[in-house]
Amino acid sequence: MKVLNFGSLNIDYVYQVDHMVQAGETLTSEKTDIFLGGKGFNQSVALAKAGVPVYHAGMIGEDGETFLAACTKYGIQTDYIQKVEGRNGHTIIQVDKNAQNCIMLYGGANRKISKTFIDKVLKNFEEGDFLLLQNEISQLDYVIDQAYEKGMQIILNPSPFDHYLDSCDMSKISYFILNEIEGAQISGASDPEEIAKIMLRKYPAAKLVLTLGSDGSMYKDAAQEHHQGICKVNAVDTTAAGDTFTGYFIAGILENMSIPDILYMCATASGIAVSREGASPSIPTMDEVRSKL
Repeated sequence: MKVLNFGSLNIDYVYQVDHMVQAGETLTSEKTDIFLGGKGFNQSVALAKAGVPVYHAGMIGEDGETFLAACTKYGIQTDYIQKVEGRNGHTIIQVDKNAQNCIMLYGGANRKISKTFIDKVLKNFEEGDFLLLQNEISQLDYVIDQAYEKGMQIILNPSPFDHYLDSCDMSKISYFILNEIEGAQISGASDPEEIAKIMLRKYPAAKLVLTLGSDGSMYKDAAQEHHQGICKVNAVDTTAAGDTFTGYFIAGILENMSIPDILYMCATASGIAVSREGASPSIPTMDEVRSKL
């Protein structure tokens, strides 16, 4: 059984600020860093650090070659990463004194994924393989349709939530992993229990994982529901919390762990990640997580 992450590769420009910049305001940054990121890349790193062999598919720009060396370092397969003309995708991230963040995303090379490239990649995968997706690449609807036809298990993290998702057939998704804001945007509800109820009414065959910030997380499918609190730590940067959770959740599924055990492992891994700066560098290894369990 293979795991393919068809996702973004972004260069993250991170600025430490007192508060999020307001309209018309000029704000001094106390510190700046550059990291390799993107929800796609971060989730591949999380999978690799959790011990899952993962293939990453995506596009890098002329300024993105450092991703190839980074993937090799982490143990991520790069056979399906292609270089194209133009700039790499990038983000501008503000992290405030409370470790909260806001992100501005430029798609760059991530928006140059074609149907031909998707077909070329997916021909190497088969029924039962896992496909992880976010919403930071072009042709997301086509990837979903083609993977579904092959019988792959599709895991969607619908972030960012925008109009590109309108053309996607959500009934083809096996697992939704999303935060409470994205859940509210999809369902129209604000209460987590109501979000889960509405989503499973719309997509009864799906499994739902909802991350709830300081309130932890919940899992719900047609047969069971589970809740998990957070592991309290001194939070420094929450940027990679959700991506860490996603990678470790998939690792738990592949290991046939129980859902409560998976959620506890995810909470532990995410707790370690938010206690460190950066996105992919903050994600812990499985050995680190096990030492805390």
